[in-house]
Amino acid sequence: MANSLPRLAALAALGLAALTPAAPAHADQGVSGAYLAARQASFLSDYRAAAVYFTEALAADPANPRLLENAMTAFVGLGEVEKAVPVARRIATQGNPDQLASLVLMADQIRQGQYDRVLADFEAGRRTAPLVDGLIRAWALFGQGRMGDALGAFDAAAAQTGLKAFGLYHKALALAAVGDFEGADRIFSGEAEGPLRATRRGVLAHVEVLSQLERNDDAIELIDAAFGSEVDPGVAEIRARLAEGDVLPFDAIDGASGGAAEVFFTVASALNGDALDGYTLLYARLAQFLAPGNSDAILLAAGLLEAQDRYELATEAYAAVPTDDPAFYAAELGRAEAMRHAGDAEGAVETLRGLADTYPDIAIVQVTLGDALRGQERFDEALQAYDAAIALFDETARGQWIVYYARGISYERLGRWPEAEADFRKALELEPDQPQVLNYLGYSYLEMNTNLDEAMTMIERAVAALPDDGYITDSLGWGLYRLGRYSEAVPHMERATALMPVDPVINDHLGDVYWAVGRKVEARFQWHRALSFGPEEAEAERIRRKLEVGLDTVLKEEGAPPLRAANDG
Repeated sequence: MANSLPRLAALAALGLAALTPAAPAHADQGVSGAYLAARQASFLSDYRAAAVYFTEALAADPANPRLLENAMTAFVGLGEVEKAVPVARRIATQGNPDQLASLVLMADQIRQGQYDRVLADFEAGRRTAPLVDGLIRAWALFGQGRMGDALGAFDAAAAQTGLKAFGLYHKALALAAVGDFEGADRIFSGEAEGPLRATRRGVLAHVEVLSQLERNDDAIELIDAAFGSEVDPGVAEIRARLAEGDVLPFDAIDGASGGAAEVFFTVASALNGDALDGYTLLYARLAQFLAPGNSDAILLAAGLLEAQDRYELATEAYAAVPTDDPAFYAAELGRAEAMRHAGDAEGAVETLRGLADTYPDIAIVQVTLGDALRGQERFDEALQAYDAAIALFDETARGQWIVYYARGISYERLGRWPEAEADFRKALELEPDQPQVLNYLGYSYLEMNTNLDEAMTMIERAVAALPDDGYITDSLGWGLYRLGRYSEAVPHMERATALMPVDPVINDHLGDVYWAVGRKVEARFQWHRALSFGPEEAEAERIRRKLEVGLDTVLKEEGAPPLRAANDG
């Protein structure tokens, strides 16, 4: 399906105006304050505040079409589609509704089983987007029990340029929903119309079809081919049930309403990353509206809210996945991340601890807990989580480098260098050219004034891999400085500050390098800049001392070797 994404985005983008708050058609003093607050909230993707302020503005100007459109958008983005429905109806009474109003009305009709009204509105000229219209029409026919007409409508949708895979996928779901598992399998397997691009939901729907056909072995083979050996708990449970001989029910959708929800989810998934997050969210919310138990739609909506920095709303969305849902594990991981971004670091840790208790045998849960603890500088506790994760590794895999790297950082911050070095070396054994590990280990050697030649080689390799990384470029410049190659260090340190202009450490380093080559006025300027960017207090004290007496005196006071260029002998 991925090849159709740009086309689909272009079709769906016709409704992007629904996201942009426009000035009220006839704003007056009574509405302008609430409108301006609502507009600012919309600009910040603050759906809750936007809903409140647009509703307040509507109280003063209830027929204003722009206010109606924006209030409806806010309600849908907030996930309160029920409140958007009467607004959409009011918009419809004023003339041709916009795309979102049509989608909201369509979703409400489907939810109420009013398939005749859906079809009548299509006949009357309602249009949203080609893929949506074609597939919703097919599911409405399905809801009326007109299976032959519905299959023809799915075929018509698939016949549109770029939309074949979508039409076939929904046709397969419809066939399975009425018990034609052989027909569904022919489409899912590619036997009927060629292979479909695998998606998680598509694979799991096919797995259920195969199980209904008493082909559990084929279903297990499909899972292994699609997901590999490291699967999430939900897929692991499905695989275990298949291995035990259970016949899985087909519950990928629950009829026409579920099929229509899948349409909205299909569009949201296709748009994800290819259109504005706020626009994509509208489709995900409509999918939830029609299928409240669709955990994939919940996860997608939550992720889109995170992408818009609406972490509180994302946390609420993730929490909507019940504990007995196979997606609960993924939802809790997402919820913890959203909580962390919202500033509730302790809440994130507690969430992850609870998840680790529930799923003690899943390495990624322990790793994520370790990362959260490390982010709070609770390195002893982080080590315990990383140890638990590494103990779960049955065999060595390349992707494990990041766990050893993270544990190595924790060891290093605790002053346990031998263990840290061993973990960094292990990470490089698994991923020899990993630039972050090369930089961290190389820089550590520089700070300890040991293995300098190897350290510089590591850092040079890291810079070659990530030439636009300010921290790594700083390491190269600082390494040259530590080796007494001051003139060579200057351009690298200048580039590092250009890449990371407000980093206090990098600006401080550039000041030292300038001082070493005799550019003392510029050195003092850089030290002042470094102070303005809020360094840690110990570093700030050292910078202030350099400004008072100069770098040479500070080095002497610290008992460090004096500055000496490498070519001075």
